[in-house]
This record gives sequence, C-alpha cells and structure tokens, in this order.
Amino acid sequence: MDNKAEFQIFNTLTKKKELFVPLHKDIAGLYVCGPTVYGEPHLGHARPAVTFDMLFRYLQHIGYKVRYVRNITDVGHLENDADEGEDKIEKKARLEALEPMEIAQFYADSYHDAMDALNVKRPSIEPRASGHIIEQIELIEQILEKGYAYISEGSVYFDVEKYDKEFGYGKLSGRVLDELMTNTRTLDGQEEKRHPADFALWKKASPTHIMRWKSPWSEGFPGWHIECTAMSTKYLGKHFDIHGGGMDLLFPHHESEVCQSTVANGRESVKYWMHNNMITINGQKMGKSLGNFITLKEFFTGTHVLLEQPFAPMTVRFFVLQAHYRGTLDFSSNALVAAEKGLAKLYSAVQTLNKLKAGDNSTEDIKMWITKCYEAMNDDLNTPRLIAELFDATRLINAMHDGKASLTADNLALLKQYFHTFMFDILGLKPQQDNQHSNLTDALMSVMLDIRQEAKISKNWAVADAIRDRLIQLGIVIKDTKDGAVWEQNS
Repeated sequence: MDNKAEFQIFNTLTKKKELFVPLHKDIAGLYVCGPTVYGEPHLGHARPAVTFDMLFRYLQHIGYKVRYVRNITDVGHLENDADEGEDKIEKKARLEALEPMEIAQFYADSYHDAMDALNVKRPSIEPRASGHIIEQIELIEQILEKGYAYISEGSVYFDVEKYDKEFGYGKLSGRVLDELMTNTRTLDGQEEKRHPADFALWKKASPTHIMRWKSPWSEGFPGWHIECTAMSTKYLGKHFDIHGGGMDLLFPHHESEVCQSTVANGRESVKYWMHNNMITINGQKMGKSLGNFITLKEFFTGTHVLLEQPFAPMTVRFFVLQAHYRGTLDFSSNALVAAEKGLAKLYSAVQTLNKLKAGDNSTEDIKMWITKCYEAMNDDLNTPRLIAELFDATRLINAMHDGKASLTADNLALLKQYFHTFMFDILGLKPQQDNQHSNLTDALMSVMLDIRQEAKISKNWAVADAIRDRLIQLGIVIKDTKDGAVWEQNS
C-alpha cells in the first residue's frame, strides 16, 4: 500500500478532503500556531498539540522529511484577540510584579513540561515572536509598499476593504466583509482605522507599555497576526504545505494571515489549512468565569473540583485521540474514566501479545488488518477508526491467549510489529514500561503472586482467595495457567 499516494487531509480552504501532495517531493513543511504564554497550559492546549503531533508522526512514518514549525507568542496578543486593550503577557506581568519575559519564560517552560508529559514531540523549530521583530517590520514594509496598508497615529493597519476588492476577503473563514463591518462598527478603539474590519500590523506603544521596539513608524510592537506570517514564511518559504491550529484561530487570526501573505508574497502562502475542533466541559465552553477551566496540571494531580481522581497524561492523550480531530470533544470525568479503562485494555493486550507463541496456522488475515489501520489514518487521520481496529486486534489477542485462535510465526510477528507501530509510534502513546509507576506495579504484583502461591502450597486457601478477591475489587484479575499465575487489569 502506497500510503503517500493515499493520504488525504481535510483542507479548510477548499472545504473538502484532498490528497496530500507536497510542494517538494518527499518533504513536508508544517506550521502550527503555538501558545500565547501567559497562563498554565490547559485541555484546550492539549488538543491541537496532540493532533498535530500525530500528523507530524504520521508524515514521518510514511516517509516524509518534515520541518515542523510551532511558534510561541510572547508579545502582541492583546485582550479579546483585538487591536485595543492590554497585552495578555504584560497584564499578567503587571499583576504579579514581574518582567513580561519572566512571565513568558515561566509559562513556556510549563507548557513544555505538560507537552513532554503528553508525549508530544518537540517541533523542528520553535520561534518566538519577540525574536523576529526585524522580519515582521520588513513584511509590514512590503505590504505598505504595495498599497494595502496605511499609517495612522504611528500605528500601521491592513486595508481590508482594498484587499477585498482585489482578492476577495473571507476565502478561509467564509466571513463576508459587509456583514463583518456592520457587526464591528460599534466596537471601541476604532478611531485610528479607516474601516472597522482593518487590523493592526504594528501598534504604537502607549507611554506605559513595557514591550516596545523601534520601527520606521513608532516605538511599538507587532500585531498578533503578522507574527505567524513572518515566522512561517521565514522557515518554510513563501509557499508551504500545511498550516494548522485550533478552530478558534480560523477568524480573525488565520484569515488575516491569508490577507498578509497574499499581498506580501503575491500569492497565498498555504496549500492546506487544517483546524482541530474545540473542547467543551460537560457541554459548556471552557472558561474561568464558568468555573470549569481545568489546567493539565490539575488533570494530572486530580486537584480540580470537577475531577473525581487524577488522570495520567497518557489517559488524557488517549481521550483526545478517541474523537476525530475535526469533531467536538466533550470532557467529563466519566468520559476520562472510560478512556482510562479503554487504554488499560490496550496496555493489557500489549502485555499478552508480547507473550504469545505462534501456531501452525492462521485464523485471521493480519495483512488485511494492517491495511484497515492505514486506511483509517489515510482518511484524514481518523483516529477513532484506528483505535477501533486496535480493539479488534485485542479481541484476537485474547482469543489466542485462550487457545481459541492462532497465528503462524510470520503473522504473529506482523501483528506484534504493527500493533506497536500504530499504538506507540503513530498515536504516540507511551509504552507502559516508560511510565515510572509501571515497573513498581509489576514488582508489587510479582510479590503478591508469590505470596498467593506460597499460601496455595501451604494449603492456606483463605489467604490465597482473599488476595484474589481483593485484587478483583481493584480491577485486577489473576489467571492460573500451566506456566504459573498471571495478572491483567480488567477493563
């Protein structure tokens, strides 16, 4: 199966699935909007990170050399994603009496720690907006020279109305300029703009604004949207393959990027736009004001009121992957408990699979199963289908363990190879032995089985049965085999 020739992704720009054909043979360029680092990473950060980590992994798996660029926004992202108001990082710094870059560094480190726990691979390049001010100024100058921006009171704004007449505004988001202008006319802070829909490329800093740089127009700072256009084209070129991010960034952030790159480069930069959908909490949008805002640290420690228990990072990752990335994902504590049980079943299958021995014949077509797994991934990263195939294989593994099915040596080797490949390499779940508590659990269970065996040898059936029954209450089942007792976690 030629997976490169079969791999399809949904392109938000064209609103349909398309075969992925890179601009350069065997090379893929991927840019993803990273976090604005002013607070603890939360479940909303986990979904795009896991989604595009999986895309990164799969592109590499099917043979592409991937340059993955994921930025860090450490300046220019104002409150309410608007052109007025306080910088989010600077506001946090003022409240905590710290330098803005102290805030940015602290929360960037926190983000990296959480992503490492979720087994999200580091990108190839992780540029910071504050480190690319020169590139942003040069890009703004190009847009000004071409007549699609104007200077007002030391700030520079993109002329959306002129762009709309020439290129047509709203190609990505579907927003219509006339409707947009009607809806935004009443907003504050529009006095510097010719039209309400225009957006800032450069903002003149107020006297109290800390983060500021010299430019041809004023001492100030870049607009939020220009940052990603400058960094993506610097590292991936004026025309690159994939730009990803959350659906919440589709408008105005990504729509503005389309406008900027089209004018500056003479063409749209991005061939494929990909967006993951949102996460809700018990059917509601996540927000601090609603009391349902849960950080990843709270998930891992179980310290939020909505959580019944701590959840391991791999449980959170598996929970995210159980839904297709373009579908909504509704969190509840019960849903995470179910994900935990499902993941435990897969881990148990891996343990059983590693111990299986080949038979004289095969009762199942493993090559067909492998094909179905690839078909799922090639169908716009359909992880729910892939996970369903892993559970189908789990049923076969358990049947083999019970002597109700068999595989030849070649087929068993294929099953072992690809079960591990899809579960660990592509879905990015950590092998259980990589978790620090796994070895301890195995050691403790070994002690328990030894004690139980000694009780059986001395015919102390009450102790042997008590150990078995107490473990069952904990969701652990002991099975006595001809090779001795084994244990597994019951799903």
